[in-house]
Amino acid sequence: MSSSRTGRPPARRAPRPPAVSRPARRNTVRALGTRARRAWDRPLTAYYVILGGSALIIVLGLVMVYSASQITALQNSLPGSYFFRKQLLAAGIGTVLLLAAARMPVKLHRALAYPFLAGSVFLMILVQVPGIGMAVNGNQNWIDLGGSFQLQPSEFGKLALVLWGADLLARKQDRRLLAQWKHLLVPLVPVAFMLLGLIMLGGDMGTAIILTAILFGLLWLTGAPTRLFAGVLAVAALIGAFLIWSSPNRMARLACLGATEPQAGPVDCWQAVHGIYALASGGIFGSGLGASVEKWGQLPEAHTDFIFAVTGEELGLAGTLSVLALFAALGYAGIRVAGRTEDPFVRYAAGGVTTWITAQAVINIGAVLGLLPIAGVPLPLFSYGGSALLPTMFAIGLLIAFARDEPAARAALAMRQPRFGRKRAGGSQQPRRWNTMRRRATAARSSGER
Repeated sequence: MSSSRTGRPPARRAPRPPAVSRPARRNTVRALGTRARRAWDRPLTAYYVILGGSALIIVLGLVMVYSASQITALQNSLPGSYFFRKQLLAAGIGTVLLLAAARMPVKLHRALAYPFLAGSVFLMILVQVPGIGMAVNGNQNWIDLGGSFQLQPSEFGKLALVLWGADLLARKQDRRLLAQWKHLLVPLVPVAFMLLGLIMLGGDMGTAIILTAILFGLLWLTGAPTRLFAGVLAVAALIGAFLIWSSPNRMARLACLGATEPQAGPVDCWQAVHGIYALASGGIFGSGLGASVEKWGQLPEAHTDFIFAVTGEELGLAGTLSVLALFAALGYAGIRVAGRTEDPFVRYAAGGVTTWITAQAVINIGAVLGLLPIAGVPLPLFSYGGSALLPTMFAIGLLIAFARDEPAARAALAMRQPRFGRKRAGGSQQPRRWNTMRRRATAARSSGER
């Protein structure tokens, strides 16, 4: 036994704790990622994301409509909750439409395509009839229903194009006609251009842009050739450029991109600049609900087109990122529904609805952020406006119905039982096993699902 120079035995050192290796951390992250992918891959995930995400957007939108519209209502000698009550009524009617659409079979949705298109075209024609149609903010796209209620038929034209276009393309795919460019374009593109013409007669280019995005989304889902797709896009771009150049109002909106002063030379950029002011003054957590300064007459359309700016001022960066996350989750769930189905109508309709809601949200938020020209379109499910809320909620009901119609989702819903068991005829109560839906639905998955 060795000893030190002092004659004492050497002191034993305490063993060092094992260092945490980097591979262990990587394995933990990888395990978390695998668990998240498994959770997302469950049959009913898209169903719950669409239902929960849309419900949260609608509820938060009602709160912000009440906060952003109070000053406007009082300035017009109306009760402070005037716009909120109208939006709440529209949300109640929209909930009925959403539940009805979610319970309808796919065959009934397809049967409604042609009547819905015919009704939308008829209403769009009525808008141009003197004495029936009315102008709001310079756009002749409204029908006066009496009292304080108006109807904007072009909002229902979006839903009509989605349903009719999906049914048309599904029928042609069943007959294997989509490989020919004539059957791919006719009559889809002429009917879409007819709807665009009726909308542009009233001067509403923002809604026309959304309708064009739906058309391109349907063509993209059919697998249109690149040359054909680029040709239609070039024609639409040329027509859009001419319409912008021929309108001083649209040219002024284009000139306000990147403006930092309300009066940028001869162009009035008051709305665009004050929207940026509202977002900039919100900070991380905002000034609090109801504490917005810009809604006191400084920011036009605070409860409609620029409600996202008031949300940023009162709820801050946290609130705006939450809204963006909800729309991103809703869009991704819609893409999942469209990608997992084997029914061509469901694929085209789900893709059309997802394109519609996503494109409209991007255009609205991009305009508030100063990245895109102000197009005058509301934020879906969030801004004030019953004419925009009703067809959008019906479209959300379509996505819910399609998500429930997946083979694995149907099996999971059919096999779902109460957690605490069920009494049987003999009076005995036997608890049931509560396995995960993923295990029960694995055998029911079709070959087209991932």
